[in-house]
Amino acid sequence: MAKTRELCKDIRDTTVDLHKAGMGYRTIGKQLGEKAATVGTLIRKWKKFKMTVNLPRSGAPCKISTCGASMIMRKVRDQPRTTRQDLVNDLKRAGTTVSKKTISNTIGRHGLKSCSARKVPLLNPAHVQACLKFANDHLDDPEEEWEKVMWSEETKIELYCLNSTRCVWRKK
Repeated sequence: MAKTRELCKDIRDTTVDLHKAGMGYRTIGKQLGEKAATVGTLIRKWKKFKMTVNLPRSGAPCKISTCGASMIMRKVRDQPRTTRQDLVNDLKRAGTTVSKKTISNTIGRHGLKSCSARKVPLLNPAHVQACLKFANDHLDDPEEEWEKVMWSEETKIELYCLNSTRCVWRKK
């Protein structure tokens, strides 16, 4: 559950004093502008621990500072194909050592997820116009003319590049 707004010390002490005076949760809530559930939680905490101070929360503190998270989000926004390892290396250069999972969690908290990049043909408008012009020019050619054409298999072979799907960061 997300961290909620904490009540200031004056409101907590006033709530306990009003409860000691015999007022109910709803009336205390209306008087102080808080919900009855919030008042009830505070009173139960006071009855159990005899104090109203906020105790430290469990769990480890976040390793990535707000400045580091901003740097990650800026790089992902500018270059959506950035890998988690690139981001880990950038943070390491900045003096923070984190894992790839921490990077994923940080990016996820900011509303992005990892998706496969779209496979789109690498055709620009000039290529499309050239193909259309060729098709229109040879639309009425006889079949004998097409038998003289030597067709080749158009297979894409990558020698020095990644031939796998790439991941990009997108909004959820």
